[in-house]
Amino acid sequence: MSDKGEINLAPYSYFNGVSSRPPVVCFSSEGRKDSVTFIEETGEFVCNLATWDLRLAMNITSAAFARGVDELRAAGLTPAPCRLVRAPRVAEAPCAMECRVLQTVSLKDIAGDPIDRHVVFGQVLGVHIDDRFIADGRLDTAAMKPIARCGYDQYAVVESMFSMPRPVN
Repeated sequence: MSDKGEINLAPYSYFNGVSSRPPVVCFSSEGRKDSVTFIEETGEFVCNLATWDLRLAMNITSAAFARGVDELRAAGLTPAPCRLVRAPRVAEAPCAMECRVLQTVSLKDIAGDPIDRHVVFGQVLGVHIDDRFIADGRLDTAAMKPIARCGYDQYAVVESMFSMPRPVN
């Protein structure tokens, strides 16, 4: 959400968790898009989990909308209030993370020249999880069927999980 209350919703292929304590996520933007601009204006944002059920709406939000167009509504999604940040979350998303910006890094190539690529790091302040996806006190990630961009126009969907405890020395 911008300082003026404009809503922006965009899928980011380059999104990841980078720390568990404190919980930190990041995403990278190819170009200074509205998402980065709005986040710099307000210092906060929401990461909504893209899932198999939301794939078509997520794809709609990747269109080049004019600034000020509410991509959330254009994709037929419902805004839901957050508790700790002003920006809304996607009501249909089974998981959403309310974040405050820690830092934005603008990348340079090996010659030291700016390349108009920006990585935004945010600390997670609050998490919304649909109770349907909690099993035995743990998040059932596979049940949410999160999707991930694999390159080009190809995606993967997570439908199964396996455990692999770390070895003990």
